[in-house]
Amino acid sequence: MDAVLKLLDELEDVLDQSRAVPFSSKVAIDKDEIYDIIAEIRLRLPNDIKQSKFIVQERNKILIDAQNEAKEIEKSAEEKLARLVDEHEITKAAYTQSTDIIEKSKKNAKEMRIGATEYADEVLAMAESRLKEMMENLRRESIDIDDFFNHSLDVIYENRQELRGTNR
Repeated sequence: MDAVLKLLDELEDVLDQSRAVPFSSKVAIDKDEIYDIIAEIRLRLPNDIKQSKFIVQERNKILIDAQNEAKEIEKSAEEKLARLVDEHEITKAAYTQSTDIIEKSKKNAKEMRIGATEYADEVLAMAESRLKEMMENLRRESIDIDDFFNHSLDVIYENRQELRGTNR
């Protein structure tokens, strides 16, 4: 994402450093340079999207790990409970303790799942926001470039018309 933002900054720098067209607020730009920067932005955007997908995959891995850990804790608690059942005097205490362990493991797994989901949602929301912002910036820059070229063509056309009028 940083690479795309740097390219957008570079695009702004090219526009800021471009020569001014006399008698107007427009500037002359190197069209090829602008197109090269736009092409580079297009190449880098898929990497940012891949990074977002990677974050979602990592979130899913965290969820799976949390579920596996909960199962292991539950299995461990069940094994411990089976051993304690053999000891008659502590059976009741063991049952209470194992129930608590199971509830805690379920609660921990749920909290981990919720946390991972919230984290992934925040990251994806941030990526979405940045992509929308970049898209809007590109749209505005494209309109400005179109306006510049249209105005430049109008000025050239008017100058040619004036030249034709003075040559006759």
